[in-house]
Amino acid sequence: MTSTNTVDFIQAATSSDSIDDKITDLSSLNSADLVNDRADSEHPNPLAIAQALAEEFSATVIERDAAGATPKRERDRLRQSGLLKLVIPKSAGGWGENWILAMAISREFAKVDSSIAHVYSYHHFGVIIPHLFGTHAQRDYYYQATIQHNWFWCNALNPLDHNLKLTREGDCYRLNGFKTFCSGAKDSDILPTMATFDELNRQLIVILPTQRAGIEIQSNWDNIGQRQTDSGSVVFNNVLVQPLELLDDTTHIQKPFRTIRACLTQLNLANIYLGIALGALDSAKRYTRHCTRPWPASGVEAASDDPYILQRYGQWWVGLEAATALCDRAAERLQAAWDQGWELSAEQRAECAIAIAAAKVTAHQVGLEITSGIFEAMGARSSSRCYGFDHFWRNLRTFTLHDPIDYKIKILGDWALNDRRPNPDFYL
Repeated sequence: MTSTNTVDFIQAATSSDSIDDKITDLSSLNSADLVNDRADSEHPNPLAIAQALAEEFSATVIERDAAGATPKRERDRLRQSGLLKLVIPKSAGGWGENWILAMAISREFAKVDSSIAHVYSYHHFGVIIPHLFGTHAQRDYYYQATIQHNWFWCNALNPLDHNLKLTREGDCYRLNGFKTFCSGAKDSDILPTMATFDELNRQLIVILPTQRAGIEIQSNWDNIGQRQTDSGSVVFNNVLVQPLELLDDTTHIQKPFRTIRACLTQLNLANIYLGIALGALDSAKRYTRHCTRPWPASGVEAASDDPYILQRYGQWWVGLEAATALCDRAAERLQAAWDQGWELSAEQRAECAIAIAAAKVTAHQVGLEITSGIFEAMGARSSSRCYGFDHFWRNLRTFTLHDPIDYKIKILGDWALNDRRPNPDFYL
């Protein structure tokens, strides 16, 4: 899938059909209209829904990227689609889908719009927080309330940021301070965050309605990429916290499964990186085949027959094949680990984390090579801002700074050379 500007240019060059004939108008559809050949006709096909929405979002991605701010319309389309129910168990009214499919959907959205992939996928990692850190009653409440109210969760945990303090006030609590890099906070319904509790001098997770009095979402996200993720800061001014909203269940505090959220977020990043690279290569392929002119010294009539251009595409394809295989293998191991639940062993958790780290490092490296290198294959005219090809690199370059790749490679080296199992943390 490509942006409207790119598609328009290519279609003008090839006299193909209008973009309006190719983009499905979903404005009058709901999720039931998007079901295809799934065996259970009453259960929607989430991947088909995501693909249809991604096609719709592709029509405006370049303009929205330039504007930044909140993708309000697109988030409302996600609400209408039913996809917010994806990983919520069927027993709570959700679709009960697995993480393999969730990762595939992240990748699908990222091919077109990695900002949407970002805010949508982090909804899942919010909604399972009570499952991992709360009591059974809190888990069930937040699953069911999310279904009932169609809540869209965001991410304001940011464990490296210790500027938020939690204090007791009678039977309740108060939050004061701020968090930086709070992805998707604007237009969200539920905001999970992490604060240092003064009585215990350790960090606890709090789940709050985004519109709670005292929460101020700052419009200070102005980075070169991921421009529609609202990843700025949130200020908390004496915010009330009810006992139900504080997650402090210590029943399974030493269990490896308690740390599985880091594996989920890391593999999701790998799939978004991969999706960006796949989208970039697909857009470059269309442009190269239809718009790039052969270099005079090449001796060929079409740029698509230039030996050096073919060499680049061959290398990129091999890299993407490797990244795809590693991401898919890691997803299978992650799902197997999730299925173990509280019985997950430290060894199983480590093997899962290693597979994810390998996938993420590969997607990171291959993706940066492709998103910056496609201009060499497409030629000078492709750098015109009207095509928006640069948004692939800007988004990937911004997002790959989430946590340092060098530390991932060090961990993989320690595993490969010394058979040393990595210890779980917020980024592994």
